[in-house]
Amino acid sequence: MAAGTTTLLLPERARFGGQRLGAASARWFARATRRQRAGACPQRHFTVAGGGWPVAAATRQLDAGDAAGATWLRADPVHVRADINGARLLSHGDALLLDDAEAALFLEALRPLFSDSGLVLDAPVAGRWYLRLPPGTALPPMTPVDETLGDDLFENLPAGPEGRRWRALLSEAQVTLHNHPHNTARMAAGLAAVNSLWFWGGGALPATVASAHARVLSDDHGLRAMATLAGATAEPLPPGWPGGSDTLVDLRHARDLAVLERDWFAPILGRLGQGGNARVAVEFADGPGLDIAPWQRLRVWRKPLRSFIGDPAAGVAYGAGGE
Repeated sequence: MAAGTTTLLLPERARFGGQRLGAASARWFARATRRQRAGACPQRHFTVAGGGWPVAAATRQLDAGDAAGATWLRADPVHVRADINGARLLSHGDALLLDDAEAALFLEALRPLFSDSGLVLDAPVAGRWYLRLPPGTALPPMTPVDETLGDDLFENLPAGPEGRRWRALLSEAQVTLHNHPHNTARMAAGLAAVNSLWFWGGGALPATVASAHARVLSDDHGLRAMATLAGATAEPLPPGWPGGSDTLVDLRHARDLAVLERDWFAPILGRLGQGGNARVAVEFADGPGLDIAPWQRLRVWRKPLRSFIGDPAAGVAYGAGGE
């Protein structure tokens, strides 16, 4: 990534539907150089020794400072609701509004289940729970909790023989939580029951993490933890562009193109080529990307790109033109 680049991570193009860009941004996006990005987003912006994306170890280090020397797995508290098609994960972590005392009550009931399997369960932060595993423990692929949110729980469980242990532990944890008396008190207070766990983000603390970005703005605690390991300044996402360069901006949650236009595209593109902001990279989660540089304003023959549509597999089919 070239120095002075501001990189915007956006969701899949389909998330924007038929929404339309403002005129100024539409001109810049049409004149940009189009790319097909390789690798997952935001992982492609980091080089992790040993590979993978060990979010549990990274967040554990940020939360407690003791991640070295073990394999870690997030075992986050979640709320699951049964429906006619199965069971859906509807809330997790901080959204459950757990305090330390409540977390301690649930953990006290769950710990014997995991200690019998040689695992240590604790929660340095009320909404983020961890399992400490022996170094080198092999783990099956596990779906990140944010990718499971709103989806069928059972379709995202660890698969195959390698996942059998974790499916069994999850079932036992659900029984324990379902019978926990504090969930009755939570529901009486209008709060969601903590009725399941979600295992994800497993791995060991990497020896090194590197990134070309000096600053990362994101509401994703895991991404901020990885950025911290890389030596970048990691901050929660502000309400709008704060200025600067060499910055990775995590806007994958965005759904309203008008808000993006007002708070991010317009101020960033309006200062392109000024204050160290030499380039802008726009990356969609489904792969396509745009590299925007000041000299591209000379590409006046390109029709403004007003909406993001097209087949993600089409490569250069990034949008539809027309005023």
